Amino acid sequence: MSKLSIGVSERRARLARRHGLSPSHRLEDVVSVAKSLVGLHATDPATVYLSAWARTGSLTVSDVDRALYDDRALVRMLAMRRTMFVVPVEDVDVVDAAASRALVPIERRRNRRLVEMLGVENVRAWIRDAEVATLEALEDLGEATARELSAVVPALREKVCVNIGKKYESNVGMSSRILLVLALEGKIVRARPLGSWVSSQYRWATMTRWLGREIADVPEADARAMIVRRWLERFGPGTEMDLRWWTGWTARAIRSALATIEALEVDLDGQVGYLLPDDIEPVPEPGPWVALLPSLDPTTMGWKQRDWYLANHQRLLFDSSGNAGPTIWANGRIVGGWAARKNGEVVTRILEDVGEEIRSMIESEAARLGAWLVSTHVIPRFPSPLQKELVG
Repeated sequence: MSKLSIGVSERRARLARRHGLSPSHRLEDVVSVAKSLVGLHATDPATVYLSAWARTGSLTVSDVDRALYDDRALVRMLAMRRTMFVVPVEDVDVVDAAASRALVPIERRRNRRLVEMLGVENVRAWIRDAEVATLEALEDLGEATARELSAVVPALREKVCVNIGKKYESNVGMSSRILLVLALEGKIVRARPLGSWVSSQYRWATMTRWLGREIADVPEADARAMIVRRWLERFGPGTEMDLRWWTGWTARAIRSALATIEALEVDLDGQVGYLLPDDIEPVPEPGPWVALLPSLDPTTMGWKQRDWYLANHQRLLFDSSGNAGPTIWANGRIVGGWAARKNGEVVTRILEDVGEEIRSMIESEAARLGAWLVSTHVIPRFPSPLQKELVG
């Protein structure tokens, strides 16, 4: 029996509907958006807000803040590919088991090497004592910044000089290293930012105080199968390479997860792709749509193999490390880029012929985004060449 063939138009229709990008498939709130994308990329704090705004239509900064910090329906955590994500609170246990915990041994080894450079007598005891003192301080303070914690935990004030004599010589603060490992272990969590919604400096809280419970223990293999199932539900079909890149896992781990969920092999223009067995029916075309997505948006970064939606625009819209800048989408493909100037004005550049109807829709969406930003200056953490040109 021949494999089911899934064409580009079908993949683009699925993307539009399931990611909330077409006007008739807008989502209700930021929590719905996070669920529709398995999680929101949060390395750049502004991405969370802009990704949610693009898929809802009337979302405010206060709405997102409320979900993150008052309702605590979303949690910020380091997860797939050692990348910061904002995930629905009900998925924290699964993401922790599938992705975060695997990073702990790596980061602990790094911490031991750094503490050795401090010349302490018992490295493991020094780290253990620093972690215990940090957790006790957080319990006493409720929420605190790294600087506030360093004021009461002397070990956190230590710094280690690395890459001595090289171009990238720098000092590594042990506060950031100790807090990183405690977060990966699910003991602490990033709470409210120090500044506005574009700030990347956070207060910290213990996980039990923030969520009212400890993270539950989920078997790693089960958790990874659940993550792969959710990715296929929202991003499928996709290839093994797509899944390996998106998760950061080994081929063995991906194949095991695919087997567990009994994923169906399909043909993607000559490549082997995967779908869930109950997701083979074609979806209707969503109608014309455009979207202005921020840097590192989950849709733009959703697949490793991007020819079916990116065309030949990678050089202008991605940096040299593969980080996506702000993009303009039309009917399931990237057709240009955008940037916000200091006064909040949104400027665009369309990189191919899209026709008058789509051009007009892009202009309207840019004006809508500019009105929403007001005077907020959004600077992507990883600007693309085109973004730099537009604001330069």
